[in-house]
Amino acid sequence: MRQAMDAGLDWLARSGPGTDARGQASPVFGPGDGNLANYLWDGSRVQIVDFEDSGYSDRAFELAEITEHVGSWVEHPLDVPAFLEHFDLSPAETVRLWESRRLLSLVWLFLPAGEERENPRNPPGTAERQAGRVLELLA
Repeated sequence: MRQAMDAGLDWLARSGPGTDARGQASPVFGPGDGNLANYLWDGSRVQIVDFEDSGYSDRAFELAEITEHVGSWVEHPLDVPAFLEHFDLSPAETVRLWESRRLLSLVWLFLPAGEERENPRNPPGTAERQAGRVLELLA
């Protein structure tokens, strides 16, 4: 886990504001919480139920929120490539998606790593599994 944290912090230090594609991404009003439990599918449409973290965002960041949220892989893994095939992203959005996925994977490494052992929110081994995800995204 330490290796993933160090690699993530190194990537973060190298990723200055000049590498960000935010200015070229499609703006949206986003829920800001990629937990799949917040998206209700009735067979024909998706409804979003949690707007606690909502606000100005962009498509690429919101897609990264969904793909990297711990709820998208810890129990019932989301098929990320199949999911992302449904979105026609511009080249700038593709760059922004990868930057955001790396950033959010790092967030999801630190959150479970800092949980209290007596009262964990995630299943045992989540932080260790997330460390592998971080290293894959940084490769």
